[in-house]
Amino acid sequence: MSNIHPGLPLIDLHRHLDGSVRLQTILDLGRQHNLPLPAWDLDSLRPHVQVADIQPNIMEFIARFKWMVGVMVDYDAVERIAYENILDAHAEGIDYIELRFSPAFMATGHGLDPAEICAAVAAGVQRGTADTGVKANLIGIISRHFGAEQGMQELNALLAHRDRFVALDLAGDEGRYPGSLFVEHFRLAGEAGWHITVHAGEAAGAESIWQAVRDLGATRIGHGVRAMDDPALVAYLAEQRIGIEANLTSNVQTSTVPNYAAHPLKAQLEAGILATINSDDPGISAITLPYEYEVAAPQAGLSLEQIRQAQRNALELAFLPPPAKAELLQAKEA
Repeated sequence: MSNIHPGLPLIDLHRHLDGSVRLQTILDLGRQHNLPLPAWDLDSLRPHVQVADIQPNIMEFIARFKWMVGVMVDYDAVERIAYENILDAHAEGIDYIELRFSPAFMATGHGLDPAEICAAVAAGVQRGTADTGVKANLIGIISRHFGAEQGMQELNALLAHRDRFVALDLAGDEGRYPGSLFVEHFRLAGEAGWHITVHAGEAAGAESIWQAVRDLGATRIGHGVRAMDDPALVAYLAEQRIGIEANLTSNVQTSTVPNYAAHPLKAQLEAGILATINSDDPGISAITLPYEYEVAAPQAGLSLEQIRQAQRNALELAFLPPPAKAELLQAKEA
């Protein structure tokens, strides 16, 4: 029996589009544009892109994005990668996905215009949803490690296509670039009508989660591994129904937790927090969302009921209006 409840939609709320590039696509684009790839067949390329062992920290994991971003040579390449993200979600049986990306980060390899990257991603996703029936929304990311000033430029690129996005996120080097640098950015995002989700409590402690909620307006927290360090925070997250987007395998691979069994997802669910199961960067982690449900979650100690509670939580936390949530549920019940 599958751990995935067949009567509930399968939802991924935390997947990085630029961490979900096919190896074959890297090879194809590398050949097409004469790029200096480190290898020219799938098996030889894999160790340069995918993580086969535990990395010492989150930034070592982020370094694996090099060849994913490195093949984003032009807007056609970006649109292809976005389109294939939806095809891959469909292949995994995902009914609804929220794809997030940082246009400034994706622009770094070949000097592209972040605003035009937003347009290309939106076009690729729209084409993918039309071809597959998968429902999708986009979340824009401000990359912390570029600093507050460039973060404002990135926000403006996202706002140029504000109707294509449902939320704003903050990601990158949490340890050295705290959320306090980005309060004004998120105030403007709130004025634009966007939801707020923030990477917090991954490379920094519970205080980072408090800051994301209180100062940035986050209603969901990406990772949130350190939330359990602060009982008052645990109670607050549960009472306010602030969600946690848990990413089991990537948290092990980045040494955020030592192993699956040490992951706090089970404790978060037991505490009444709306925690969910997500894939993060499946192209780097070499996993799928079903793998996280069927393999990672049991190793993290979750019971079948807890796994399915996480699946229910994802529907509640999705950045969708109530009628769209009801439609997703009705499609599975039919």
